[in-house]
Amino acid sequence: MAGNTHGSLFKIMTFGESHGPFIGVVIDGLRPGIPIDADQLQAELTRRRPGQSAVTTPRQEKDQAQIVSGIFEGKTTGTPLCLIIPNEDQRSKDYSTIKDVFRPGHASFTYLKKYGVFDYRGGGRASGRETATRVAAGAVARQVLEREYGITFTGFTRQVGDVVADAVVPDFIETNPVRCPDPAVAERMERLITDMADAGDSIGGVVEVRIHGLPAGLGDPVFEKLDAELAHGLMSIGAVKGFEIGDGFAVANQRGSATNDVFHMDDAGAIVPKTNHSGGVLGGISTGQEVVVRLAVKPPSSIRAEQVTVDREGNPFTLSIGGRHDPCICPRVVPVAEAMCALVILDLLLVQAAIAAEAQSDRGRELARTDAQLLLLLARRRALGGADSPLDLDTLCAELGLEAAWVRAVMGGEGA
Repeated sequence: MAGNTHGSLFKIMTFGESHGPFIGVVIDGLRPGIPIDADQLQAELTRRRPGQSAVTTPRQEKDQAQIVSGIFEGKTTGTPLCLIIPNEDQRSKDYSTIKDVFRPGHASFTYLKKYGVFDYRGGGRASGRETATRVAAGAVARQVLEREYGITFTGFTRQVGDVVADAVVPDFIETNPVRCPDPAVAERMERLITDMADAGDSIGGVVEVRIHGLPAGLGDPVFEKLDAELAHGLMSIGAVKGFEIGDGFAVANQRGSATNDVFHMDDAGAIVPKTNHSGGVLGGISTGQEVVVRLAVKPPSSIRAEQVTVDREGNPFTLSIGGRHDPCICPRVVPVAEAMCALVILDLLLVQAAIAAEAQSDRGRELARTDAQLLLLLARRRALGGADSPLDLDTLCAELGLEAAWVRAVMGGEGA
C-alpha cells in the first residue's frame, strides 16, 4: 500500500488502523540537537482526541504518545523519530453486523476494489483515527517553526451548516467546543451539531487556517507552488472535500478590479500588497502576508439514520450505523489542518534552505577554481619574467604559503 509518506526533506510515514493495537508515525529529516517539548506535543494531541464534548464522538482515547526513538534527554538525535499512540477504547463488535455491507459515503467500496481486503472495524486505515499521527508529527514541526522561524498557526471552525462565523476573536476559539471564533454564533453552531446528533444525522462545515510569520519567497513554480503543496497536504485529510486560498471560490463572480492585490509603500518603507485577496500567495510564491486557507469538510458518513444500500453480493440492506461517531468533524479537524500546514511549511523551508546551500557551495567551488587559475597565470608570468623569477607552481605556492597539490586538484591536474 503506497501513499503513506509525506514530504521531501522533512518526511513522515504514518501507520496503524483504527482498531489495531497502535497507530504511529516515523519522522525523518530532523537534524540533531533540536529541543522537543513532549508536553506541548501531548497538548496538540489532546486538542484532537475524541470524547471532549457533546459535539464529538464519545469514544474515550487518551491519545498518550509514546516516544520510541529519535529523542535523547529532550533533544533530537538526528535519527528517525518514532511516536506510537495506543488504541484503548475500540468496540469492534459494533461493526460485526455490517462487515459485508457497503456503507454509504465510506471508503469500504473503493478499498475493496483496489486491495481486495478492507478492515471494516472502525474503517481501518481509512478512519479519521489516522489523523492523530499527523497531529503528533505536526506538533514536532510546529515547535521547530515557531522557535526557529517565528511561524505560527491559527485554526478555527468558520462554518457549520448554514451558520457562519463573521468575527474572528482568536482568544475565544479554544473556549468553546466547536472551536468557533465568533462569540455571537458559537452557541448556534453547537446547537446545530447536537440537533443533528439527536436526529441520527451529521453536518458538514468549513475549517479555516491562518499561517502567521511566513517570509516572502516560499514556493517553487510551477508544480510545487506553495498553494498547490498546501492543497495536496490538506486534501489528504479524509473528511476534506474542498480547498480554497484567499478569496477562493468567491472570485468566480468578482471583477479583477475588486480582487487584484495592489501594491503600496508601507510605513516601514517596504513595498507590499495593500490587500490580501490572494491569501498570501502570488504566482505560487508567498508574499510575506498572512496565508489564509479554508477547507470544506463533509458530514461524517457514519449516521444512525436509516439508509438503503447493498451488501457484497448486491442484496439490498437497510443500514443504521451504531457505535460512536462524530456528528460534525470540524472541531477535531482544526488541529489536524494546522498540523498538515506545519508539515508542508517546514518541508518547503528545508528544501529552500538546501537549494540555497547548494548555490552557495557552487559559488565557493567557482571561487576556488578562479583562485587556482590566477595562481597558474601568476606562475607562468614569473617564469616569463626572467631567470631570477620562480619558474614553477610549487615554488610560487611555497612563497605564498599555499598547497600546490590543492591548486592542481582544483584545476583537474593542470600544472605550472
